[in-house]
Amino acid sequence: MLYGVFAALGAALLALDQWFKAWVVANLPLGETTPFLPGIMQLRTVHNYGAAWSSFSGMRWLLIAVTSAIVLTILYFVVRGIVRHPLGLFAASLVISGGLGNIIDRLRFGYVVDMFDLTFMNYPVFNIADICIVCGCVVGCAYYLWFYEKYDKKDLPHGEADAADK
Repeated sequence: MLYGVFAALGAALLALDQWFKAWVVANLPLGETTPFLPGIMQLRTVHNYGAAWSSFSGMRWLLIAVTSAIVLTILYFVVRGIVRHPLGLFAASLVISGGLGNIIDRLRFGYVVDMFDLTFMNYPVFNIADICIVCGCVVGCAYYLWFYEKYDKKDLPHGEADAADK
């Protein structure tokens, strides 16, 4: 049941990401801005052909391949039961939904639609999928540092741990 809850959460976040991107594209011309949270954030439609800070700009297929590999690896960890703790499953659902949201954009358009522009600091424009990925990575690090060893790590029979370390 827990897997179903996090799968539903991931699907809902993916749907929200895709809906909001479509809404912004339909209602805000490219490059235009509109207030969203005055003094904090505005909406601005941007086509991002790269990754964070436009790194790897123009390398669409490389970004699709790398993101797909990350999403499939995390999905493998969940399906194989390597990650079972709720915090780990939450992190996985965030990263998978965010990764899929950006993959869908790159496949459909050749770029990712970004829209959140912070007005109180100089920071790259981002989207809901990016928020999911960053939050999922932070939660995933907390899970790995404080919960994985205690709850999800499978103990190897005596003697095999030494062989695995060599």
